[in-house]
Amino acid sequence: MTFKSVIFDLDGTLLDTLDDISDSANAVLARNGYPTHTKNEYRFFVGDGAPVLVRRVLPEAARTETTIQRLYQEFRSEYGRNWKTKTRPYDGVPAMLDRLGRGGFKLAVLSNKPDDFTKMCVVELLSTSRFDIVSGQRDEVPPKPDPTGALWITRELGVIPGECMFVGDTSIDIKTAVAAGMKPVGVAWGFRPVEELESAGADRILEAPGDIFSLL
Repeated sequence: MTFKSVIFDLDGTLLDTLDDISDSANAVLARNGYPTHTKNEYRFFVGDGAPVLVRRVLPEAARTETTIQRLYQEFRSEYGRNWKTKTRPYDGVPAMLDRLGRGGFKLAVLSNKPDDFTKMCVVELLSTSRFDIVSGQRDEVPPKPDPTGALWITRELGVIPGECMFVGDTSIDIKTAVAAGMKPVGVAWGFRPVEELESAGADRILEAPGDIFSLL
């Protein structure tokens, strides 16, 4: 199969966002009198979207819908002030994206991060790279691992799913790729263990961003 497009996850795949996410969430928790968590714990809290993140970091007894919604709005405000304090592209990512663009591949981002933050991150931190579509979590589209968003991207790009590679760092991304009929590729530098990606059905694991070219 000849690949014509690559869809990337964002957090943990293109950008190392974990410090700013964990710092922002912990600031909200501390301000409201709840226990905070280690950065390593956040590796397993993230991935399913910000509202789910807020639910997970709260003590179980505090997980009422009213509290979750209130703290979610506080988290959005906190993260909106601090989202690029420590966040940076992973080494080798900008060069990989530029080379893919020069090679004529159609590129997209599909993230469970809120759509506005997803677009800000790409514009400000990956601006040297070319993306045809950047899509974060929106109310009208089910979040990953539901394949709806990924399949919408292929239709917009004018490619079939089998011509698309989906690259991500969690089982959520791999399951999305499998459900959409795309090539599922994991990355070893992200938030989750390689074993998780392999168990979810990753066809290949990239040890470094440049390794993608051996698959294309």
